[in-house]
Amino acid sequence: MRIVYLHQYFNTPEMAGGTRSYEMARRLVEYGHQVDMVTTYRQDDYQGDGGWFESEEAGIRVHWLPVPYSNQLSYRKRISAFMKFAFKAAARAAAIKSDLVFATSTPLTIALPAVYAARKQKIPMVFEVRDLWPELPIAVGALKNPLLKWAARWLERFAYFNSERIIALSPGMKEGILKTGYPAEKVEIIPNSCDMYLFQVDSELKEELRWKHQWLQDRPLVIYTGTLGIINGVDYLARLAGAVWQLNQYIRFVVIGDGKEKDRVAAAATKEGILEKNFFMLPRIAKNEIAVWLTAADMATSLFVDLEAMWANSANKFFDSLAAGTPVAINYGGWQKEMLEESGAGLVLDPEDLSASARLMVDKISDDKWLAAAGQAAGRLAREHFDRDDLAKQFEAVLLKAVKKYK
Repeated sequence: MRIVYLHQYFNTPEMAGGTRSYEMARRLVEYGHQVDMVTTYRQDDYQGDGGWFESEEAGIRVHWLPVPYSNQLSYRKRISAFMKFAFKAAARAAAIKSDLVFATSTPLTIALPAVYAARKQKIPMVFEVRDLWPELPIAVGALKNPLLKWAARWLERFAYFNSERIIALSPGMKEGILKTGYPAEKVEIIPNSCDMYLFQVDSELKEELRWKHQWLQDRPLVIYTGTLGIINGVDYLARLAGAVWQLNQYIRFVVIGDGKEKDRVAAAATKEGILEKNFFMLPRIAKNEIAVWLTAADMATSLFVDLEAMWANSANKFFDSLAAGTPVAINYGGWQKEMLEESGAGLVLDPEDLSASARLMVDKISDDKWLAAAGQAAGRLAREHFDRDDLAKQFEAVLLKAVKKYK
Protein backbone atom coordinates (compact mmCIF):
# COMPACT_ATOMS: atom_id res chain seq x y z
CA MET A 1 0.00 0.00 0.00
CA ARG A 2 1.28 3.45 -0.96
CA ILE A 3 0.33 6.06 1.64
CA VAL A 4 0.65 9.83 1.51
CA TYR A 5 0.63 10.95 5.15
CA LEU A 6 -0.09 14.62 5.90
CA HIS A 7 0.96 16.04 9.26
CA GLN A 8 1.91 19.69 9.54
CA TYR A 9 3.96 19.14 12.73
CA PHE A 10 5.83 15.90 12.06
CA ASN A 11 8.83 15.29 14.37
CA THR A 12 11.55 12.68 14.62
CA PRO A 13 12.91 11.62 18.05
CA GLU A 14 15.82 14.01 17.49
CA MET A 15 13.35 16.92 17.45
CA ALA A 16 11.29 18.47 20.24
CA GLY A 17 7.63 17.51 20.28
CA GLY A 18 5.35 14.52 19.82
CA THR A 19 6.46 11.65 17.58
CA ARG A 20 3.20 9.71 17.01
CA SER A 21 3.33 10.18 13.24
CA TYR A 22 6.99 9.14 13.07
CA GLU A 23 6.38 6.02 15.16
CA MET A 24 3.26 4.97 13.24
CA ALA A 25 4.77 5.72 9.82
CA ARG A 26 8.03 3.86 10.45
CA ARG A 27 6.07 0.80 11.53
CA LEU A 28 3.96 0.99 8.37
CA VAL A 29 7.24 0.94 6.44
CA GLU A 30 8.34 -2.11 8.44
CA TYR A 31 5.05 -3.82 7.52
CA GLY A 32 5.95 -3.37 3.85
CA HIS A 33 4.06 -0.18 2.96
CA GLN A 34 5.45 2.91 1.22
CA VAL A 35 5.00 6.12 3.20
CA ASP A 36 5.46 9.68 1.96
CA MET A 37 5.19 12.20 4.80
CA VAL A 38 4.18 15.75 3.78
CA THR A 39 5.04 18.23 6.51
CA THR A 40 6.69 21.52 7.48
CA TYR A 41 10.27 22.25 8.45
CA ARG A 42 10.28 24.47 11.55
CA GLN A 43 13.85 24.28 12.81
CA ASP A 44 15.98 27.42 13.20
CA ASP A 45 18.87 25.98 11.18
CA TYR A 46 17.14 26.18 7.79
CA GLN A 47 19.25 27.87 5.09
CA GLY A 48 17.54 26.86 1.84
CA ASP A 49 15.50 28.75 -0.74
CA GLY A 50 12.13 28.22 0.92
CA GLY A 51 11.01 25.40 -1.37
CA TRP A 52 10.30 21.72 -0.79
CA PHE A 53 13.15 19.37 0.06
CA GLU A 54 13.24 15.68 0.95
CA SER A 55 14.92 13.35 3.41
CA GLU A 56 14.55 9.74 4.48
CA GLU A 57 13.72 9.08 8.13
CA ALA A 58 13.57 5.40 9.20
CA GLY A 59 12.42 4.45 5.70
CA ILE A 60 9.83 7.25 5.50
CA ARG A 61 10.26 9.63 2.57
CA VAL A 62 9.68 13.03 4.15
CA HIS A 63 8.70 16.05 2.07
CA TRP A 64 9.57 19.19 4.05
CA LEU A 65 8.22 22.69 3.37
CA PRO A 66 9.78 25.50 5.44
CA VAL A 67 6.90 27.22 7.27
CA PRO A 68 7.94 28.91 10.55
CA TYR A 69 5.59 28.13 13.42
CA SER A 70 5.56 28.33 17.19
CA ASN A 71 2.99 28.37 19.97
CA GLN A 72 4.04 31.96 20.64
CA LEU A 73 2.68 33.23 17.32
CA SER A 74 -0.49 35.31 17.31
CA TYR A 75 -3.68 33.55 16.25
CA ARG A 76 -3.68 35.45 12.96
CA LYS A 77 -0.10 34.37 12.15
CA ARG A 78 -0.95 30.78 13.00
CA ILE A 79 -3.88 30.86 10.58
CA SER A 80 -1.52 32.24 7.93
CA ALA A 81 0.92 29.36 8.52
CA PHE A 82 -1.93 26.84 8.34
CA MET A 83 -3.22 28.20 5.04
CA LYS A 84 0.23 28.51 3.45
CA PHE A 85 0.96 24.88 4.15
CA ALA A 86 -2.53 23.72 3.12
CA PHE A 87 -2.24 25.43 -0.26
CA LYS A 88 1.22 24.11 -1.09
CA ALA A 89 0.71 20.67 0.42
CA ALA A 90 -2.35 20.08 -1.78
CA ALA A 91 -0.32 20.07 -4.99
CA ARG A 92 2.53 18.10 -3.41
CA ALA A 93 0.29 15.36 -2.00
CA ALA A 94 -1.74 15.08 -5.20
CA ALA A 95 1.45 14.52 -7.20
CA ILE A 96 2.56 11.53 -5.09
CA LYS A 97 1.03 8.39 -6.62
CA SER A 98 -0.76 6.69 -3.74
CA ASP A 99 -3.45 4.21 -2.70
CA LEU A 100 -4.53 6.20 0.38
CA VAL A 101 -4.35 9.68 1.84
CA PHE A 102 -3.98 9.86 5.60
CA ALA A 103 -4.25 13.23 7.37
CA THR A 104 -3.82 13.99 11.05
CA SER A 105 -4.98 17.14 12.83
CA THR A 106 -4.41 19.65 14.26
CA PRO A 107 -4.85 22.04 12.50
CA LEU A 108 -8.14 21.20 10.84
CA THR A 109 -6.90 22.92 7.68
CA ILE A 110 -4.89 19.74 7.01
CA ALA A 111 -8.17 18.37 5.62
CA LEU A 112 -8.01 20.78 2.67
CA PRO A 113 -4.92 19.31 0.95
CA ALA A 114 -5.95 15.80 2.04
CA VAL A 115 -9.38 15.97 0.41
CA TYR A 116 -7.92 17.59 -2.71
CA ALA A 117 -5.27 14.88 -3.10
CA ALA A 118 -7.77 12.09 -2.46
CA ARG A 119 -10.25 13.43 -5.01
CA LYS A 120 -7.54 14.13 -7.56
CA GLN A 121 -6.29 10.55 -7.40
CA LYS A 122 -9.72 8.99 -6.72
CA ILE A 123 -8.47 7.25 -3.60
CA PRO A 124 -9.82 7.08 -0.02
CA MET A 125 -8.89 9.42 2.81
CA VAL A 126 -8.57 8.51 6.48
CA PHE A 127 -8.64 11.37 8.97
CA GLU A 128 -7.17 11.34 12.48
CA VAL A 129 -8.62 13.57 15.20
CA ARG A 130 -6.02 14.50 17.82
CA ASP A 131 -8.08 17.22 19.49
CA LEU A 132 -11.69 18.31 19.25
CA TRP A 133 -11.44 21.43 17.13
CA PRO A 134 -13.06 23.91 17.03
CA GLU A 135 -14.47 23.04 20.48
CA LEU A 136 -11.17 23.73 22.27
CA PRO A 137 -10.36 27.19 20.84
CA ILE A 138 -13.99 28.20 21.38
CA ALA A 139 -13.91 26.93 24.99
CA VAL A 140 -10.78 28.92 25.87
CA GLY A 141 -11.97 32.05 24.04
CA ALA A 142 -9.34 31.93 21.29
CA LEU A 143 -12.05 31.73 18.62
CA LYS A 144 -14.72 34.38 19.19
CA ASN A 145 -15.73 35.73 15.80
CA PRO A 146 -19.11 34.17 14.80
CA LEU A 147 -18.07 33.92 11.16
CA LEU A 148 -14.81 32.17 12.05
CA LYS A 149 -16.68 29.80 14.36
CA TRP A 150 -19.06 28.92 11.52
CA ALA A 151 -16.13 28.40 9.14
CA ALA A 152 -14.32 26.19 11.64
CA ARG A 153 -17.40 24.02 12.20
CA TRP A 154 -17.92 23.77 8.45
CA LEU A 155 -14.30 22.66 8.05
CA GLU A 156 -14.75 20.07 10.80
CA ARG A 157 -17.71 18.48 8.99
CA PHE A 158 -15.93 18.81 5.64
CA ALA A 159 -13.00 16.81 7.07
CA TYR A 160 -15.19 14.12 8.59
CA PHE A 161 -17.64 13.57 5.77
CA ASN A 162 -14.90 13.34 3.14
CA SER A 163 -13.22 10.57 5.12
CA GLU A 164 -13.69 6.88 4.47
CA ARG A 165 -12.77 6.24 8.10
CA ILE A 166 -11.77 8.31 11.13
CA ILE A 167 -9.34 7.58 13.95
CA ALA A 168 -10.04 9.29 17.28
CA LEU A 169 -7.46 9.51 20.06
CA SER A 170 -9.90 9.14 22.96
CA PRO A 171 -13.48 8.08 23.76
CA GLY A 172 -14.46 11.72 24.25
CA MET A 173 -13.15 12.62 20.80
CA LYS A 174 -15.18 9.80 19.27
CA GLU A 175 -18.30 11.17 20.99
CA GLY A 176 -17.58 14.60 19.53
CA ILE A 177 -17.23 13.12 16.03
CA LEU A 178 -20.49 11.19 16.35
CA LYS A 179 -22.35 14.37 17.32
CA THR A 180 -21.82 15.59 13.76
CA GLY A 181 -23.76 12.60 12.44
CA TYR A 182 -20.76 10.64 11.22
CA PRO A 183 -21.42 6.85 11.40
CA ALA A 184 -20.09 5.17 14.55
CA GLU A 185 -18.99 1.99 12.76
CA LYS A 186 -16.43 4.00 10.78
CA VAL A 187 -14.70 5.54 13.83
CA GLU A 188 -11.87 3.71 15.58
CA ILE A 189 -10.28 4.80 18.88
CA ILE A 190 -6.49 4.50 18.81
CA PRO A 191 -5.08 6.63 21.64
CA ASN A 192 -1.63 8.08 21.95
CA SER A 193 0.76 5.27 22.68
CA CYS A 194 3.81 4.22 24.66
CA ASP A 195 7.13 3.81 22.89
CA MET A 196 8.61 1.23 25.22
CA TYR A 197 11.99 1.05 23.46
CA LEU A 198 12.59 4.78 23.87
CA PHE A 199 12.16 4.67 27.65
CA GLN A 200 14.58 1.84 28.39
CA VAL A 201 17.07 4.33 29.80
CA ASP A 202 20.35 3.26 31.41
CA SER A 203 20.42 4.06 35.13
CA GLU A 204 23.82 5.73 34.72
CA LEU A 205 22.31 8.29 32.33
CA LYS A 206 19.61 9.12 34.88
CA GLU A 207 22.15 9.54 37.66
CA GLU A 208 24.38 11.66 35.43
CA LEU A 209 21.45 13.94 34.55
CA ARG A 210 20.47 14.38 38.20
CA TRP A 211 23.94 15.16 39.51
CA LYS A 212 24.90 17.63 36.81
CA HIS A 213 22.10 19.90 38.10
CA GLN A 214 23.11 21.17 41.52
CA TRP A 215 19.53 22.11 42.34
CA LEU A 216 18.36 18.54 41.76
CA GLN A 217 20.83 15.77 42.62
CA ASP A 218 19.10 13.25 44.93
CA ARG A 219 16.00 15.37 45.63
CA PRO A 220 12.45 14.25 44.71
CA LEU A 221 11.53 15.56 41.24
CA VAL A 222 8.14 16.52 39.75
CA ILE A 223 8.30 17.21 36.02
CA TYR A 224 6.22 18.80 33.26
CA THR A 225 7.29 18.36 29.63
CA GLY A 226 5.62 19.93 26.62
CA THR A 227 3.84 23.01 25.37
CA LEU A 228 3.22 26.01 27.59
CA GLY A 229 0.07 27.14 25.82
CA ILE A 230 -3.16 28.72 26.98
CA ILE A 231 -4.99 25.40 27.27
CA ASN A 232 -2.18 23.77 29.27
CA GLY A 233 -2.45 26.10 32.26
CA VAL A 234 1.08 25.31 33.50
CA ASP A 235 0.97 28.29 35.87
CA TYR A 236 -1.04 25.85 38.02
CA LEU A 237 2.18 23.90 38.60
CA ALA A 238 4.01 27.05 39.69
CA ARG A 239 1.28 27.82 42.22
CA LEU A 240 1.26 24.20 43.36
CA ALA A 241 5.05 24.32 43.82
CA GLY A 242 4.55 27.40 45.98
CA ALA A 243 2.12 25.49 48.21
CA VAL A 244 4.50 22.50 48.35
CA TRP A 245 7.37 24.83 49.39
CA GLN A 246 5.42 25.69 52.52
CA LEU A 247 5.29 21.99 53.43
CA ASN A 248 8.54 20.56 52.09
CA GLN A 249 11.43 22.59 50.68
CA TYR A 250 13.33 19.52 49.47
CA ILE A 251 11.01 18.65 46.55
CA ARG A 252 11.93 20.08 43.12
CA PHE A 253 9.76 20.97 40.14
CA VAL A 254 10.98 21.39 36.58
CA VAL A 255 9.13 22.59 33.47
CA ILE A 256 10.75 21.65 30.15
CA GLY A 257 9.19 23.28 27.11
CA ASP A 258 8.15 26.49 25.42
CA GLY A 259 5.02 28.32 24.39
CA LYS A 260 2.95 31.47 24.53
CA GLU A 261 2.43 31.22 28.30
CA LYS A 262 6.10 30.75 29.23
CA ASP A 263 6.43 34.25 30.70
CA ARG A 264 3.17 33.84 32.60
CA VAL A 265 4.43 30.61 34.19
CA ALA A 266 7.69 32.28 35.17
CA ALA A 267 5.77 35.25 36.58
CA ALA A 268 3.58 32.91 38.66
CA ALA A 269 6.69 31.21 40.08
CA THR A 270 8.28 34.59 40.82
CA LYS A 271 5.13 35.74 42.60
CA GLU A 272 5.24 32.60 44.74
CA GLY A 273 8.89 33.32 45.53
CA ILE A 274 10.04 29.91 44.35
CA LEU A 275 11.63 30.49 40.92
CA GLU A 276 15.13 28.95 40.98
CA LYS A 277 14.42 27.69 44.51
CA ASN A 278 12.20 24.67 44.05
CA PHE A 279 10.82 25.57 40.60
CA PHE A 280 13.01 25.54 37.49
CA MET A 281 12.34 26.15 33.79
CA LEU A 282 14.33 24.64 30.91
CA PRO A 283 13.95 25.12 27.13
CA ARG A 284 12.51 22.54 24.73
CA ILE A 285 14.62 19.45 24.13
CA ALA A 286 14.47 16.47 21.78
CA LYS A 287 12.10 13.58 22.48
CA ASN A 288 14.94 11.14 23.21
CA GLU A 289 16.28 13.55 25.86
CA ILE A 290 12.79 13.84 27.35
CA ALA A 291 12.94 10.08 27.90
CA VAL A 292 15.93 10.48 30.21
CA TRP A 293 14.25 13.23 32.22
CA LEU A 294 10.97 11.33 32.60
CA THR A 295 12.65 8.13 33.76
CA ALA A 296 14.79 10.13 36.21
CA ALA A 297 11.74 11.90 37.69
CA ASP A 298 9.74 10.70 40.70
CA MET A 299 6.45 12.07 39.36
CA ALA A 300 5.33 13.46 36.00
CA THR A 301 2.40 15.79 35.32
CA SER A 302 -0.18 16.34 32.60
CA LEU A 303 -2.07 19.61 33.03
CA PHE A 304 -4.94 21.58 31.50
CA VAL A 305 -7.01 24.61 32.39
CA ASP A 306 -10.15 23.77 34.34
CA LEU A 307 -12.58 23.23 31.47
CA GLU A 308 -14.52 20.05 30.76
CA ALA A 309 -13.69 20.41 27.06
CA MET A 310 -10.12 19.39 27.94
CA TRP A 311 -11.13 16.06 29.47
CA ALA A 312 -11.13 14.24 26.12
CA ASN A 313 -7.41 14.96 25.58
CA SER A 314 -4.88 12.27 24.71
CA ALA A 315 -1.71 14.16 25.60
CA ASN A 316 1.63 12.60 24.61
CA LYS A 317 3.13 13.49 27.98
CA PHE A 318 0.62 11.29 29.81
CA PHE A 319 1.56 8.21 27.79
CA ASP A 320 5.26 9.01 27.84
CA SER A 321 5.05 9.04 31.64
CA LEU A 322 3.45 5.58 31.60
CA ALA A 323 6.15 4.30 29.24
CA ALA A 324 8.80 5.63 31.62
CA GLY A 325 7.15 3.80 34.52
CA THR A 326 6.78 7.14 36.28
CA PRO A 327 3.65 7.95 38.34
CA VAL A 328 1.66 10.72 36.67
CA ALA A 329 -0.38 13.49 38.32
CA ILE A 330 -3.22 15.20 36.44
CA ASN A 331 -5.56 18.06 37.37
CA TYR A 332 -8.58 17.24 35.18
CA GLY A 333 -11.38 14.70 34.87
CA GLY A 334 -12.42 12.29 32.17
CA TRP A 335 -11.08 8.96 30.97
CA GLN A 336 -7.49 9.48 32.21
CA LYS A 337 -8.75 10.30 35.71
CA GLU A 338 -10.76 7.08 35.73
CA MET A 339 -7.72 5.16 34.50
CA LEU A 340 -5.45 6.50 37.24
CA GLU A 341 -8.02 5.85 39.95
CA GLU A 342 -8.58 2.28 38.78
CA SER A 343 -4.93 1.38 38.21
CA GLY A 344 -3.19 3.35 40.98
CA ALA A 345 -0.67 4.68 38.44
CA GLY A 346 -0.74 8.25 39.73
CA LEU A 347 -2.65 11.09 41.34
CA VAL A 348 -5.65 13.24 40.51
CA LEU A 349 -5.06 16.76 41.84
CA ASP A 350 -7.80 19.24 42.65
CA PRO A 351 -7.68 22.04 40.03
CA GLU A 352 -8.81 24.65 42.58
CA ASP A 353 -7.73 23.49 46.06
CA LEU A 354 -3.96 23.93 45.87
CA SER A 355 -3.45 23.29 49.58
CA ALA A 356 -5.13 19.89 49.38
CA SER A 357 -3.25 19.02 46.19
CA ALA A 358 0.07 20.05 47.75
CA ARG A 359 -0.56 17.90 50.82
CA LEU A 360 -1.46 14.93 48.64
CA MET A 361 1.62 15.34 46.47
CA VAL A 362 4.02 15.74 49.41
CA ASP A 363 2.50 12.70 51.12
CA LYS A 364 2.81 10.44 48.06
CA ILE A 365 6.20 11.60 46.79
CA SER A 366 7.62 11.02 50.29
CA ASP A 367 6.27 7.45 50.36
CA ASP A 368 8.80 5.12 48.70
CA LYS A 369 6.39 2.19 48.81
CA TRP A 370 3.64 4.17 47.06
CA LEU A 371 6.04 5.51 44.43
CA ALA A 372 7.27 2.01 43.60
CA ALA A 373 3.73 0.60 43.36
CA ALA A 374 2.46 3.53 41.27
CA GLY A 375 5.46 3.29 38.94
CA GLN A 376 4.84 -0.43 38.45
CA ALA A 377 1.17 0.27 37.73
CA ALA A 378 2.15 2.90 35.15
CA GLY A 379 4.46 0.43 33.44
CA ARG A 380 1.73 -2.21 33.34
CA LEU A 381 -0.70 0.19 31.70
CA ALA A 382 1.93 1.05 29.11
CA ARG A 383 2.73 -2.57 28.28
CA GLU A 384 -0.76 -4.07 28.43
CA HIS A 385 -2.93 -1.31 26.95
CA PHE A 386 -0.87 1.34 25.15
CA ASP A 387 2.17 -0.37 23.63
CA ARG A 388 2.78 1.33 20.27
CA ASP A 389 3.61 -1.99 18.61
CA ASP A 390 0.12 -3.29 19.37
CA LEU A 391 -1.73 -0.09 18.50
CA ALA A 392 0.19 0.32 15.24
CA LYS A 393 -1.31 -2.96 14.05
CA GLN A 394 -4.79 -1.59 14.77
CA PHE A 395 -3.77 1.59 12.92
CA GLU A 396 -2.70 -0.41 9.86
CA ALA A 397 -5.96 -2.39 9.93
CA VAL A 398 -8.02 0.83 9.70
CA LEU A 399 -6.05 1.96 6.64
CA LEU A 400 -6.37 -1.44 4.94
CA LYS A 401 -10.16 -1.44 5.47
CA ALA A 402 -10.41 2.00 3.85
CA VAL A 403 -8.38 0.91 0.81
CA LYS A 404 -10.19 -2.43 0.45
CA LYS A 405 -13.54 -0.71 -0.07
CA TYR A 406 -12.12 1.25 -3.03
CA LYS A 407 -10.74 -1.83 -4.81
